[in-house]
Amino acid sequence: MKRLDRSEIIFKVLAYVLLTLFSLACLYPFIFIISASVSSKAAMDASKVYLWPVGPLQFDAYVEMFGKSAFWLAYCNTLFYTMYGTIVSMLVAITGAYALSKSRLMFGRGFNFMLVFTMWFSAGMIPTWNNFKSLGVDNRYMYIIALGFNAFNIILLRNYFSSVSTEIEEAATIDGATEFQLLTKIYIPMSKASIATVTMFYAISRWNGYLWAQMLLGPNDQPLQVYIRQELNNLFNDDGGGVITSYSPYSMQYALLVCSIIPIVIIYPKIQKYFAAGVNVGGVKE
Repeated sequence: MKRLDRSEIIFKVLAYVLLTLFSLACLYPFIFIISASVSSKAAMDASKVYLWPVGPLQFDAYVEMFGKSAFWLAYCNTLFYTMYGTIVSMLVAITGAYALSKSRLMFGRGFNFMLVFTMWFSAGMIPTWNNFKSLGVDNRYMYIIALGFNAFNIILLRNYFSSVSTEIEEAATIDGATEFQLLTKIYIPMSKASIATVTMFYAISRWNGYLWAQMLLGPNDQPLQVYIRQELNNLFNDDGGGVITSYSPYSMQYALLVCSIIPIVIIYPKIQKYFAAGVNVGGVKE
C-alpha cells in the first residue's frame, strides 16, 4: 500500500471535513421541516424547534391536511401534469433533437438557429400570457401542450445525439434500419444518461410548476404548488380571527412542504446513477 505524504493526508482530511459539513448543511432543512411539522404548538409558537421535534409529537396538521378534498385534487393534478407533461415534452425533445442532430436535414442550420434564437430573445411575460390566452390555454390538456417545449433541453439532447458515432449508424443503415429504428434501437439506448437527465429536468419543472398554472388554469385544475400558496395565505392572513387549532400554523406550513417534496426525494436517487454515466455512454473503440 502506498504511503501518503503529509500534504496528501491534509488534503484528504480537509476534503472529507468539507464534504461532511456540506452534506449536513444540505440535510438540515429536510430534518427541520419534518421536525417542525410534528412538534407541539407551544414549541412552534415559542420558536424552540431547531433540529429534532420538541414536545409531544402531534400529527393533527397532517390529519387535517389529508382530510381536505382540495389537497388531494391539487395533488392529483400535479401528478397528472408531471407524468403526462413529462411524456409529451420528452417525445418532442427526443424526436426534435434527433432530427436537428442530422447534417442531412434540409435547412437544418436554419432550424437550429431558430431554436437557439428562442433562448436569446423573448417577447416577455405579458405578451406570452396574451398568446396563451388567445390560443385557449385554459385547461389541463392545453397547459401540457403549451409548456411541452423547452429549447435548452432539446439542445442538450441534440448535442448528445451528435456525439454518437456515425460508424454505428452507417452499419445499421447498411443492414436496412429505418430512421425510426435508428432512433429507437441505437440512439435512445446509447443516450440513456442524457435522456434520464432531461427527463428529470422536465419532471421537476412540472412538479414545481406555479406561475403559469396560477395565471392560466381554473380552480379545479390548479396544481399542488398553487394550492400550497393559497393555504399559506389563509394561514398567515387570518388576523387572529380564525378557528383555534391544536397545532401551530407553522406546523401546517411545514407539513405541506413535506408532502410537496416526498415524491421528488423518492424518485431522484433512483435515476441519479445515470447522471455520471453520460461521459462513457456511446463510446467507440478505434
